[in-house]
Amino acid sequence: MRLRNVKNKDEIMDNSLYLIKNYFDYKGKWNKLFGNDNPIFIEIGMGKGQFIINNAVNNPNINYIGIEKYDSVIAKALQKIPDNLNNLFMIRADALNIDQIFDKEISKLYLNFSDPWPKKRHHLRRLSSNIFLDKYNFIFKTEKNIEMRTDNRDLFTYSLVSFSNHGYIFDQISLDLHHDNMPSITTEYEDKFSNLDMPIYFVNCRKK
Repeated sequence: MRLRNVKNKDEIMDNSLYLIKNYFDYKGKWNKLFGNDNPIFIEIGMGKGQFIINNAVNNPNINYIGIEKYDSVIAKALQKIPDNLNNLFMIRADALNIDQIFDKEISKLYLNFSDPWPKKRHHLRRLSSNIFLDKYNFIFKTEKNIEMRTDNRDLFTYSLVSFSNHGYIFDQISLDLHHDNMPSITTEYEDKFSNLDMPIYFVNCRKK
């Protein structure tokens, strides 16, 4: 996917109250930044922010953190945040550093339309690979909860096996999320693919 450059992205990022730059400083104490002990849900690869922003608006008793590694994308997301939304922050970070950013404080993780890395030699880069699932072990509280959506069947199949091998139990699985009428807040990609009548694969899984 070609990323369109946002010309004033640096200005947007510098002036936003919702972008946390010194995120390593909050490891283990993100609740202090939010000013409460509400559950913290994170989305890795939040894109332009539609999903996480709408979740934050609709669920004021849950704290949300969106993670994105591309400047232009996160700048677009920051511009969409409504004023006075106090349960959402965003960080520009690489998911490989996830265990250096959080420490036993996350209640739920969203993986929405992650890069499928289709070539076999790149499979360990997938956000559901053993490398990342091992890192997630350090960020969750007592129960681990991952929710995933993708249009890529190969990535979905791979992820189900990976989750199962790591001890996750499947609460919900759908091979066609929208035709199953499962209620959800959508992502930008999800709207695009569902409008083309492409199936959206979905799983919500947990591990004690």
